Amino acid sequence: MVETTSTAPAPLPLNKRGRGGGRATTRSAGWTAALPLLVFIGLAFGIPAVALLGGAFTANGTLSTANLTESLQGAYLTAMLSSVKLSALVAVVGAVLGTFLAQAVVTSRFRALREAVLTASGVLANFGGVPLAFAWIATLGNSGVLTTRLGLGDLGWNLYSFWGLVLVYLYFSIPLMVLVIVPALDGLRPQWREAAQNNGATTWQFWRYVGIPVLTPTLLGGVVLLFGGAFAAYATAAAMVGTVVPLVTLQIADALAGNVLIGHENVALALSLDMVVVAGVVMAVYLPLQRRSARWLR
Repeated sequence: MVETTSTAPAPLPLNKRGRGGGRATTRSAGWTAALPLLVFIGLAFGIPAVALLGGAFTANGTLSTANLTESLQGAYLTAMLSSVKLSALVAVVGAVLGTFLAQAVVTSRFRALREAVLTASGVLANFGGVPLAFAWIATLGNSGVLTTRLGLGDLGWNLYSFWGLVLVYLYFSIPLMVLVIVPALDGLRPQWREAAQNNGATTWQFWRYVGIPVLTPTLLGGVVLLFGGAFAAYATAAAMVGTVVPLVTLQIADALAGNVLIGHENVALALSLDMVVVAGVVMAVYLPLQRRSARWLR
């Protein structure tokens, strides 16, 4: 009896344009397409970050933490705390008022009202700087139109103060919050409300156990955005209050220009680094909460 052996055909080599090669080619093409963006990010953010760190930790030509120590003392510390207080107040109040305004727009039956509010919010959210300060000074300044006609000066009203600056910052913070929260409110599914009503839940219970938990990441994101906008604002405060209200951005400008002390440019860089740290702490609180419930709005 003759034994016969059958040999299976050898597997063909995987073509470079096959499954594996196609993935590699796609990845390579993706990195190539993203290369200009990565180069731009490196130039726009990397070089300033290196210069910031180098200047903040350099004093008298040597590596030192003297600039950071000085940035957390005296008038600089007062300005930092004042900026944090102002930004936190604007962020919380702006988020609350903006959310209520957005909810009123979303639930409105008039589409023209929704479009008008969203369009106006898009314009007002980007209206700032010296023109905004001039508009408020002409309206509610010491010789403003409303101040003189309504006699607000006799009632103790003062635009050039901490609370006056809060009011001006809310002017662009509330519209910004409307733009942020409207898509999230639109993402609340009607089925959730219907299910809550079918189970005997009241409107308050729906918002307490369904609406607010789902909207929490977006609300916190809006608070973070408003905080960052108020924290980094400079031109409006410089044109309106000057040195009346101590703010860290004004201190940085004075240190760079040498208006107070000459040779404090590196202290200004240290103050900028302090601002980056504050912003990083705020983002560190927001990001875990965003990942927690972002899946509900998919």
